[in-house]
Amino acid sequence: MPEELPDPDSIHYWDGVSNSELRYQLCNGCKSSIFYPRSICPACGSSDICWKVSSGLGKIYACTTVYRAPPKYKDKVPYIVALIDLDEDYRMMSEIINFGEKDVSVGKQVKVIFRDDIDGKLMPYFTPID
Repeated sequence: MPEELPDPDSIHYWDGVSNSELRYQLCNGCKSSIFYPRSICPACGSSDICWKVSSGLGKIYACTTVYRAPPKYKDKVPYIVALIDLDEDYRMMSEIINFGEKDVSVGKQVKVIFRDDIDGKLMPYFTPID
């Protein structure tokens, strides 16, 4: 199967990841933070959107431990997936690493780090802030 290419809305996001930057969009009309990348603000419908670099700091909104994964990820189980509320007022999903399963909880402060995934592609992950 051929590798998927970034679509026009997400190419700046993936360029940021390749440079260890977590990027998000900001609507110049209503000032809403936007994530996942798109061409129109979901809050006000404006297409006047710019890209910003996130601090990568946030807290866990919700999390779960994966024990039964697709075949490609079977050697990773258990692993933790969470919704992260970033300080710039947007939410994204990512894997939590460098955590003990019992140490993960809603409200826990985290920061982004970039590592290669199973396929060797640089991806954002989150880890605890001590």
